[in-house]
Amino acid sequence: MGPPVFNTGETEQLGLAGSIPVRLRQAPSPMEPFVHDPRRRIPRTDELLALPEVRAAAGAVGERVVADLVRAVQDRARRGELDPDAVADEVRAVVGDARPGSLRPVLNATGVLVHTNLGRAPLSAAAREAVATAAGYVDLELDLASGARSRRGAGMRAALLRACPAAEDALVVNNAAAALVLATTALAGASPAPGRPAGGREVVLSRGEFIEIGAGFRLSDLIASTGARLREIGTTNRTHPADYREAIGEETGCVLKVHPSNYRVDGFTAEVGVPELAAMCRDAGVPLVVDLGSGLLAPDAALPDEPDAATALRDGADVVVFSGDKLLGGPQAGVLLGRAELIATIARHPLARAVRADKLALAALEATVAAGESPVRTALHADAAALRARTERLAARVDTAIAAAHRSTAPVAQRAEPVEAHPIPSTGSGAAQSTEPVEVRPNPAHQSTEPVEARPDPSTGSGVSTGAGASASSATQALPPLRVVAHDGRVGGGGGVGVPLPGWALALPEAAAARLRLGDPAVLPRVHEGRCLVDLRCIPPADDERLAAAIAAALDGLGPALAADGTAAP
Repeated sequence: MGPPVFNTGETEQLGLAGSIPVRLRQAPSPMEPFVHDPRRRIPRTDELLALPEVRAAAGAVGERVVADLVRAVQDRARRGELDPDAVADEVRAVVGDARPGSLRPVLNATGVLVHTNLGRAPLSAAAREAVATAAGYVDLELDLASGARSRRGAGMRAALLRACPAAEDALVVNNAAAALVLATTALAGASPAPGRPAGGREVVLSRGEFIEIGAGFRLSDLIASTGARLREIGTTNRTHPADYREAIGEETGCVLKVHPSNYRVDGFTAEVGVPELAAMCRDAGVPLVVDLGSGLLAPDAALPDEPDAATALRDGADVVVFSGDKLLGGPQAGVLLGRAELIATIARHPLARAVRADKLALAALEATVAAGESPVRTALHADAAALRARTERLAARVDTAIAAAHRSTAPVAQRAEPVEAHPIPSTGSGAAQSTEPVEVRPNPAHQSTEPVEARPDPSTGSGVSTGAGASASSATQALPPLRVVAHDGRVGGGGGVGVPLPGWALALPEAAAARLRLGDPAVLPRVHEGRCLVDLRCIPPADDERLAAAIAAALDGLGPALAADGTAAP
């Protein structure tokens, strides 16, 4: 019987006589930790890039973007933040959400039509299709019949002249500020001619029309940058015809009249209208440039005090300037319309090349003007009664979504009916539209006889059923009832100052606003007086279901953080 051998991880070697067992310790392999390192299970980059979902994403957003996303997931696994076996699934999820750029689509629930922080006017379907077409090679400056070079943006120019017959010619640059700078530079900017005063000719402007546009840019600074000399006349609240007559002279390059689109002066005021001012300029042989700001091509009954291009030109303006991405409803652009010889003079100035519009803007603007309709125009003329009905349906959808999330067998929305408040009588004949809030409450006639759990209504202390046999969470129980309230929309972007656009909104707890902004889809509501207001005016009806799901997700789980009045608990 040989010597005992124990399982010690050592290797036994017998001596020559075989009488003394010798055990030699086997040194561990230096590769052993590497062999058992879980990071070795992380899939290789080429294997992940070969996944069908990844290849499809690479075609949509680009191979470099997808490769960066894949490496980021692998790095998470190397740091121990992700199980190596889950890398492939995580890559599929990440590339599925990939976008070619950093901009995120947002549902505009503020009720503000032209929201600068959201990119101003959303493009119409026709404009989007035109942009997609123009993204490739197009006949931007080419006559296909002759093969010769043609005028840039000829189709856009033709569309503008058809939409505004009072204009003899049109020019489009990259924004309205550039259009104003270009016009004043060409008509009154610094001139190298001998004997001219330093700083160019004068631009006559009323002190009541000095404005500051977004980000602190002042009109006076823009004009001064052209080399022209600014001639201020009148006062902040009153400017008279005599002020213009005294200022216009040999050194006048042009007279500028600016619509104060982002503010309004009321009370003891006086100004000179375009017809009277145009007559004075015509007699003096001086061009009149009118900055309309928000960009109506023709009068609109919804905005009776908003100036428009057709009226200004008929009243005698030589050149009008306005934005393309405000009430016109198109892309960012600066539009100049007016007398043919003046538009030609402006277009020939060297600065025109530096501020010209690109092919995508020209295509979108042409499509917008030719169609005559846009999302901004649709929102401007939205019917208040239709908005109220949509908002009440939205409230019901939200309750349905919340109930479904908690596996309710009979969602609230199946039994909820809007309770109409008594109309508020007007001071004249008839009754005014009610502005009282509407609560979505259960209809007892539709209630199940099965036991239900109540959702407390803080205003009455009574319970609101969440469904037969439902097991509503404490979060859902703590939410106040959904309320539909009167809410006035606004034009925004400096247009229609002080003009309310009657409508309705769904009132939610203020704490829901941040969750809506960070949700998917992102929703921007209005926060006002401690409430989160969701206005449907600027949201296409096709997005109502997505919006309801986003609101339900934002509200779900919010209840414990709320006080009894629906605001965030301290």
